[in-house]
Amino acid sequence: MNYTQLKQLIQDYTQNYESTFVADIPTFVEQAEQRIYNSVQFPSLRKNVTGAITQYNQYLATPNDFLAPYSLAIYPVSGGPYLYLLNKDVNYMRQAYPDPASYGQPKYYALFGPTVTGGSITNELTFILGPTPDTAYTAELHYYYYPVSIADTTNNPSGTSWLGDNFDTVLLYGSLVEAYTFMKGDQDLMTIYNQKYVEALALAKRLGDGMERRDAYRSGQFRQAVT
Repeated sequence: MNYTQLKQLIQDYTQNYESTFVADIPTFVEQAEQRIYNSVQFPSLRKNVTGAITQYNQYLATPNDFLAPYSLAIYPVSGGPYLYLLNKDVNYMRQAYPDPASYGQPKYYALFGPTVTGGSITNELTFILGPTPDTAYTAELHYYYYPVSIADTTNNPSGTSWLGDNFDTVLLYGSLVEAYTFMKGDQDLMTIYNQKYVEALALAKRLGDGMERRDAYRSGQFRQAVT
């Protein structure tokens, strides 16, 4: 399902073609996407980047679209084995490495807080590493992010998304819940839309949090109980 089809279905289901409502449909869709993305950890919500860790600098900036870490690994600039760092909190880092001038190969990382540029606090987070890097390293970060919305016609002119292509049911009913909330619609119909959304979300979780993470060799194939 692309955005044009989704937009038309939202109008057809709600039987609302009023200009203000139509103009707000992208907002309904984006709100639904955020609810879904924060309920199911689809592999499509992960991406990876490489970056440079500077010698004697214990901080590492996160990407602009960073939401949460999945893994952080480092390896020597000249090449060598990967070392995956363990995720801790800042309290642990300060307790374990109270002296920033104590250098070594980093073993841990933590989310430190927003970066400061020109005296102003930005919206971007940074990592703090421990111990402070003794030399330059290359970092490989796997992290969660929000994909470009199916409704973002500027940055996504194709009007498609992984969710729209693979699990359009949950996207449709999630958008209808948001749209009908905006309309302050009939409570009985709102209950139906919300129930359909919950049912679709449960199937999406089965895929994203279950089947896409299952190893049939180690876990065995999925079996449905027969009654």
